[in-house]
Amino acid sequence: MRRWRQAWMLLPMLAALAAPARAGQDQLQLKAAFIYRFAQLTQWPPPPQREFTYCVAGDAPLQDALRTLMQATPSGVTVHTLQLNEPQRVPQCQLLVLGAGVRGDLRRWQEVLADDPVLVVGDSAESFRSGAIIGLVIEPNGLAFRINQTEARRRGLALSYQMLKLAREVK
Repeated sequence: MRRWRQAWMLLPMLAALAAPARAGQDQLQLKAAFIYRFAQLTQWPPPPQREFTYCVAGDAPLQDALRTLMQATPSGVTVHTLQLNEPQRVPQCQLLVLGAGVRGDLRRWQEVLADDPVLVVGDSAESFRSGAIIGLVIEPNGLAFRINQTEARRRGLALSYQMLKLAREVK
């Protein structure tokens, strides 16, 4: 009887510990959904693509969340998700996510891209200031994003009006 009482007393503590883990997982899924919608609302230069590659640098859990989302989402093109450790493979990507793990090397990743039509999504205000086209930022009320439309145009990408309208900032 005493063991059961101790187990019941531990239950609220275990639930409290599980909540942040669940919140972190929810945030990953939300980021993956945002990134997926960014790709849907972006137009790349011709010719039309038969394959689409999402690349993630510096955030393996986000790559897993993207892969899971892609498996559940029907599309007319073959979709790949790649985890990148070095910038040399970036030219094969249509969308590149720069995660927290590469914050110190943002310039190096940007240099490899040159003017390639790659939609670069950063997970911080810092990556947005360093040249990412879209900056995902965590705010007190949730996830928001900023858009650098000048950089998108320079890369030959057209961002939909819907996306521009929802952005916290457009420059």
